[in-house]
Amino acid sequence: MASYLPRATGGDVLRGDAGRGGRWWHRLLEGMAQLADGNLNQVQDRVARQVAEIGMAFRLPGEAHERPWPLSAMPLLMGEDEWRGLARGIAQRAELLEAILDDMFGAQALFRDEALPALLAAGSPHFWRTMIGVDPPGGRRLHTLAVDLGRGPDGEWRVLADYARVPAGAGYALENRMAASRVMGTLYTRLNIVRLAPFFSDFREGLAAACRRADPRIGLLTPGRFTQSYPEQAHLARYLGFLLVEGEDLAVRENQLYVRTIEGLKRIDALWRRMDTRFIDPLAFDAQSAIGVPGLMDAMTAGNTVVLNAPGAGVIESPALSAFLPALARRLTGEPLRLPNIATWWCGQDRERAYVLAHFNDLLIAPAFGRAPQGLPDGRPVIGGELGGAARAVLMEGIARRPQDYVGQELVHLSTMPALADAMLVPRPFILRLFAARDGHGEWTVMPGGFARLGQEHDIRAAGIGEGTLSADVCVVADRPVDAVTLMPQKVAIRRNPGTLPSRAADNLFWLGRYLERGEATLRLVRAMLGGSIDVDGGAALLQGTMDRLRGLLVASGAVSAGGDGAADVRALALEALDGGGLASVRALLATVRSIGEGTRDRLSADVWRLIDTPVPAGGDAGAADILIRATALQERFSALAGLAAENMGRTAAWRFHDVGRRIERGLAVCRLLRTFASDEASSDDLTTLLDLTDSQISYRARYMTGMSLAPVRDLVALDPFNPRSLAFQVEVIGEHLKALPALRDDGMAEEQQLLAIELGGLVALAKAEALGPNAVMALENRLLTLSDAIGRRYFLQGSETLRASGMILA
Repeated sequence: MASYLPRATGGDVLRGDAGRGGRWWHRLLEGMAQLADGNLNQVQDRVARQVAEIGMAFRLPGEAHERPWPLSAMPLLMGEDEWRGLARGIAQRAELLEAILDDMFGAQALFRDEALPALLAAGSPHFWRTMIGVDPPGGRRLHTLAVDLGRGPDGEWRVLADYARVPAGAGYALENRMAASRVMGTLYTRLNIVRLAPFFSDFREGLAAACRRADPRIGLLTPGRFTQSYPEQAHLARYLGFLLVEGEDLAVRENQLYVRTIEGLKRIDALWRRMDTRFIDPLAFDAQSAIGVPGLMDAMTAGNTVVLNAPGAGVIESPALSAFLPALARRLTGEPLRLPNIATWWCGQDRERAYVLAHFNDLLIAPAFGRAPQGLPDGRPVIGGELGGAARAVLMEGIARRPQDYVGQELVHLSTMPALADAMLVPRPFILRLFAARDGHGEWTVMPGGFARLGQEHDIRAAGIGEGTLSADVCVVADRPVDAVTLMPQKVAIRRNPGTLPSRAADNLFWLGRYLERGEATLRLVRAMLGGSIDVDGGAALLQGTMDRLRGLLVASGAVSAGGDGAADVRALALEALDGGGLASVRALLATVRSIGEGTRDRLSADVWRLIDTPVPAGGDAGAADILIRATALQERFSALAGLAAENMGRTAAWRFHDVGRRIERGLAVCRLLRTFASDEASSDDLTTLLDLTDSQISYRARYMTGMSLAPVRDLVALDPFNPRSLAFQVEVIGEHLKALPALRDDGMAEEQQLLAIELGGLVALAKAEALGPNAVMALENRLLTLSDAIGRRYFLQGSETLRASGMILA
């Protein structure tokens, strides 16, 4: 405190609270010092570990990979009385914006009376004429709202921006609180920090109340895993119990929205969209959209599906609208704005444009409608006085040509708050984002917290999370101890139905299992080849013929490009199989696993995702023994993932698809190994290698006291139903899974994939080890591939089809 306060400006929140006698900052810093024996860097390191544990991440535009979420260990503390004032202002603002939207898409009296220029609607890319006269289900266009606030040096809060189209960040606020509270332990409890769970409970109840059914099914519509905030969306869907869906998961039939699941079509009553309006329905908006849901607007206008926020809500995000809100507040609510806007002058008006030009050097010049006009090529605001001659002339020309595309805004000098850097507190300017949502009674409730973005700029250009910015938990400090409440209601009907599994999620889990099993199989081949190349008493551990067969399998799998001979070549092949550019190298397979896992993150535990997301360590120039150690470590990661799936996943349809994928891939691998190492001419080294690759060496030794014999090895690896690595075991488990999965037919007859599994099981049960040559094994392998295709046709998405069986009930 002694080193921080002299460097903080007069508007710093810690300095201001300390001046007013705010005791919570002292308690916070004392508690943090006790947590880390005075070394605040340790607290920051612990927070960073929690960020990784939870899987908090984001992606900058144009980047292929996610970044860890930049969370500062220092929260922003706010007194409960100050927060109540902000909450009242946010609630009033939300109600005002709802009234403006109702008029814009309804009677349009504000335009007719010239209280609002019609150009504010016509100029906005988010004003959709197709929504005029459309009454959304539940009668409300806004269900949730995010508001950015800046705090001036005098302590006054001002609204910087509204977000109604796809308001993002509530999930990050929740994750910030989770990560910080895990590190702070009971410190947050001792500080009387108000909890966030009731807000999310109210939001969920409010959305359910807007639906027609008493127990609605709600989806969160995401543009996909490449969107900037996909990790946040996945976390929110999991926390709130919503289905995380993409456009291809959904279909509209007879003006009703459905999700395409493994059980057929299931009704969706409400859709929280995180997708821009332009893309949500190609029939109503942008016909070129490939990620939307054709007919979604038909379902909405028919009153069958609540879409939040309603299309067109983004029109209120225009900075130009801010210039008219004070007058509109008095007209529509009968009272002044409780939270003032940042002073804004819209250049579409003569007097306001003249003011902007007269004070050009002292104002922030910004786009009026979000699009990048002339002179603002990236759409970012600029300070007029900082522009050079050429850039200034271009911007001036743009204002002269199309003045309605620009606004001038006052330069708000942002307050600072403490952040950690090099074990010291440093002041950083910040912007506060708060969130509002309707509760079960339709009233606005405001999250008692939010998240702060800490940047380098002292004005509103420090708006987004990016290079050099941080986020911080925002904590409301109550005057009394806070009740221990969670998102869970006090009473809820017990159910054991695991919920709806979309076809896309089933597809992802199936192939996640297959690629994980494929990677482990490649590692087994690498380890066998490396182990077989190490000299034992001066001679090779495996014969050349067996080594050639191992190489051949790696080449056939696509893990390596070609084979050779010699110890040096074995080392090179092993490195290529681990790190090469082939589609089936271990590094490539893990990249595919990560890509699939990203798209199914809402159904993966934090432990599973952390293992999937862990980078593959670099190989480098190492000897065969070191490469063998590295391959063993990688195989342990695959084994850990298999163990987590076996022990931690609920025995739901999701687990069954994941396990079926593993079983099919393992069965195919066993068939290939049998054809390669268990031919009629197999050597003792071949059979030993086969047993090693199928983890059956101990079982064989315990069962047979003599040496290697072809028929017993074939029986153990292919036909023994008690060997968890055998082909027979995989086929039996696949059959059990398919029998347990839901059927579409209502006549009780087996479906195609079930019949194929029964047939394959019979062939394996009747097979004789002595006759199980390469051709016989190939026939079984082909049937297993046919079964895999049938599973895909039955359960996974097949283009735009909706119904998969006649007489299917839509639920």
